[in-house]
Amino acid sequence: MSRFSAEEKNNHVQSLAAGAKRRKFIWFLVVAVFFGWAGFIFFAQSALIADKRDELAKKQESNENVTKSLTQLKYEVSRLNDDEYIGQLARKWYNIYPEGELPIRTEQSQE
Repeated sequence: MSRFSAEEKNNHVQSLAAGAKRRKFIWFLVVAVFFGWAGFIFFAQSALIADKRDELAKKQESNENVTKSLTQLKYEVSRLNDDEYIGQLARKWYNIYPEGELPIRTEQSQE
C-alpha cells in the first residue's frame, strides 16, 4: 500500500459525504416544493368549496320556495274541482248567485 492510500480513502469518503448532502438537499427541496404546491391547491380548493357551498344553500332555499309554491298551486287546482268552491268564487268575484239566494251586503267603512 502506498502512503497516500489513507488520504485517498479519506478524500473518497468526503466526496461521498458531499454527494449525500447534495442529494439530501435536493430531496428536501423537492419535498418542500411538493408540500408548498399541495398546500396552495388545498387552500384554493377550500375557497372554491366554500363558494359552491354558499351557492348550493341559495339554490336549496330557492328549491324549497318553489316546492312550497307548487304545493300551494296543486292545492288550489284540487279545490277548483270542487263545485262548492267554484260557487264561492263566483259569488265573491263576479257577484253571481244561484236562483232564490239573496246577497247580504254590508257597508264597509271607507278609510
